[in-house]
Amino acid sequence: MSDNHLTEPHEAGFTFYEFFAGGGMARAGLGKQWRCLFANDMDPIKASTYIDNWGDEHLDMRDVREVTSYELPLHADLSWASFPCQDLSLAGNGLGIGERDSSADRTTRSGAIWPFLDLISRLGEENRKPPILVLENVLGLLTLDKGSHFAAICHQLSKTGYRYGAIIIDAKHFLPQSRPRVFVVAISRRVPIPECLVSEEPLSQWHSPSLLRACDALEKEARNDWIWWSPGNLPGTRMRELDDLIDFEHENALWHSAEETQRLISMMAPANLARLANAQTSGETIAGSLYLRMRKEKGVNRQRTEITFSTVLGCLRTPKGGASRPRIIVVKGSQVKTRLLSVKEAAALMGLPDDFILPTAYQSAFKVIGDGLAVPPVRFLAERILEPLAIAVRINSKRTEDIRE
Repeated sequence: MSDNHLTEPHEAGFTFYEFFAGGGMARAGLGKQWRCLFANDMDPIKASTYIDNWGDEHLDMRDVREVTSYELPLHADLSWASFPCQDLSLAGNGLGIGERDSSADRTTRSGAIWPFLDLISRLGEENRKPPILVLENVLGLLTLDKGSHFAAICHQLSKTGYRYGAIIIDAKHFLPQSRPRVFVVAISRRVPIPECLVSEEPLSQWHSPSLLRACDALEKEARNDWIWWSPGNLPGTRMRELDDLIDFEHENALWHSAEETQRLISMMAPANLARLANAQTSGETIAGSLYLRMRKEKGVNRQRTEITFSTVLGCLRTPKGGASRPRIIVVKGSQVKTRLLSVKEAAALMGLPDDFILPTAYQSAFKVIGDGLAVPPVRFLAERILEPLAIAVRINSKRTEDIRE
């Protein structure tokens, strides 16, 4: 149960737009309490996955820059935007989101946030701006160029008539995968915010040092609209543990050949070789995750094998030439086995239901997964913040109507 009080779904349910929808993982997380009015994604693999799971009734496959406000139906309670992260992530190129009034948003994928926010602004001019917005992205949004890209988004939200705040939610609190993400939640200035949803000061559980620095760097106008959201306490235990999702001893799994495993070991730096040696001398069967990463050593980029033995796997990513595909490593004395993580295992690590349909091609499935949202954090955010806000919006609208009458 939520720590907040305004959590009962409205009898008619809530409505939303889902931009940069991918396979519809935000929709999966929001759940049956929410009805999608419009979804958008231009990537053919992701759009196909969306259609396989949700149908094509609400899906628009054009570039967000081509979508016009009159094509968005009715009045939505929420607009969700998990805008592209490639230019904000550690694995990206650091181009950021560009500037709103330049052509930069057309040369960076993350710059697609600008036409989305312009669309929201036009809805405001039509008096049907969604009262709630969620913008989701990687932690690099807070730190790239000392937070200037984050500040630019906050400035635009303020200009469009929203108050807003951000929280960091890591999927590891719900699933055995480390996947921290920034969730910016904005609410129309016209809506009184229930006191149970906010804090007078930052909370260490939700507001990281990097978020505090990004907030401190905001200009006065944008800072005045800042909210410290308080979603309550995290669940005490994870929904599922690593051993529940991955069978490390499964003999029929596609384990690498001994030669391939040795090749991966040969690419380890001394620190990872020491980690492997410690596991081999422990006398126990120890399982963990293995990744290939490009690391700069003495000015030269080298591909390295990195391992970790933990109850939580590293963040699942979109494959790029196979380098970032997650692998499993199992050590039992001198015996070392490795293999790729299966699509089924990866889907479980995202909290997707067993019947969620993913592409049959391995690379395509991991493209959808790697760029997607872990489902349980979305449900948590919906229960603790979004649904109470949506109820507050309905209450405020009714009061306004009563006053007019």
